[in-house]
Amino acid sequence: MHFDISPLLEQWDYQPGQVVVRKFIAKDGVEKIQLRVDLGILQMNAEGRPDGKRPLGHSSIYEYYQSKLFRHLTANTADQFRLKVEDCAKLQFEAFQYHNRYNCLLQLKDFKRVVQDTTRNLKVLEFAQKYADNEDLAWMLLQIKPQLILVRTRAMAGASLEANDHGAAIRLIEEGLTQLREFYHDNPRAEGGDHSSEVISLRGWLEELSTNRPVSQRERLERALNDALRREDYEKAALMRDALRNLKPTE
Repeated sequence: MHFDISPLLEQWDYQPGQVVVRKFIAKDGVEKIQLRVDLGILQMNAEGRPDGKRPLGHSSIYEYYQSKLFRHLTANTADQFRLKVEDCAKLQFEAFQYHNRYNCLLQLKDFKRVVQDTTRNLKVLEFAQKYADNEDLAWMLLQIKPQLILVRTRAMAGASLEANDHGAAIRLIEEGLTQLREFYHDNPRAEGGDHSSEVISLRGWLEELSTNRPVSQRERLERALNDALRREDYEKAALMRDALRNLKPTE
């Protein structure tokens, strides 16, 4: 068995500051993702837990703690279910695995899987925030939420742009900005606020899309109608009104 991966690294250059990633089907038929890092290659499964493991017989450590919570609630015990230091550390470790994967998937424009993984991690953060033994433990996981919101928003808006729905993309970015601002408002220990890289990134993208947004047929007719009314060209205004009435709701 040859352990030296130098030939692989020589064929695939590392590019500082860029997410260099690829997707392929392994010999066992499982779809894999590889991320080129400065000292080698990081490989993960495209589905399920990124490292392919089943911790404690469950598909993820998060699922294990969910089942543990269910058993606790059905036992009718007076004790509260709480996540201790070791529990939060395990959840954090797994969340970072998914964090690495959805950043790779975003680069691959696999928007559906990005939304799937980011939604999963959002549930983990909510779980930790509700059951962690104290705020410091919850913060171990919550600190990745701004980056999570950014990636999730980019994926959802990216999917809308692929479907040529610029209006939906703009609305999704605005929602993402609202979520980021709410996070910084609710978490004083989080640094950045409106000056955070995540807010700046989405705000810049929003300005770009708003400036370059294609004008729909309905908008062109509405502008022509307003122009005709302003010039008191009522004959043309009537034609524009008729054209607007005949448009389909999606046009």
